[in-house]
Amino acid sequence: MHQHDHVQLVLPVVGRLEIEIGGRGGRLDTGRAAFVAPGADHVQAGDGANRFLIVECEQADLGEAAVERMRRQVFLPISPAARRLIEFVDLSASMSSTTAWRCTPLLLEALLDVPQAPSRLEILSRRIELEPGLDWSVPAMAQVAGVSPSRLHALFRAELGRTPQQLLSEIRLRAVQDGLARSTASIAELAFKAGYSDQSALTRAMRRGTGLTPGAYRRRHRQ
Repeated sequence: MHQHDHVQLVLPVVGRLEIEIGGRGGRLDTGRAAFVAPGADHVQAGDGANRFLIVECEQADLGEAAVERMRRQVFLPISPAARRLIEFVDLSASMSSTTAWRCTPLLLEALLDVPQAPSRLEILSRRIELEPGLDWSVPAMAQVAGVSPSRLHALFRAELGRTPQQLLSEIRLRAVQDGLARSTASIAELAFKAGYSDQSALTRAMRRGTGLTPGAYRRRHRQ
């Protein structure tokens, strides 16, 4: 675990990364980035093949208000527009560091251009994270978000570039991973609480998402 005096943005290009920042754990992928504030303790571990952009800048580059907001948020959704810019910066960095550096202000603007009030999808995500084991059908998710099912799909495509079912699968898998790493609950109990039909369904999801069985994942993160 380490810390530094500058601002750091951790931007996924390929793969996934488990990271803990200031005691808050989460999983980064192509739809989710992380903000490491100055002085924040953090530690990370790669999950399979991955590559990440690390953008470092001074607090003055973002402004005190933005830094304070991101201290509270820590994990940042990546919009389709921000995703395309990340891919461009990653490609440019391999050819010209100057070109990549000039894109940094645009990248910061794309990541920070989110409303301070939580969006409908943020509210929905937090609600699912509280009770991932509920029967989260698309109509049920749409009701929490306050929109129609068709509108919900459109919001997901525009803001996250994925489907409601994909987000639900990611939240359920993160809930189990957190339980495997931090609790002594049985695998079957974690599967039930996260909304999997049985332990076999969880094992299949873990293999697809991490390449490991639940037992192997627990042993690796307990070592």
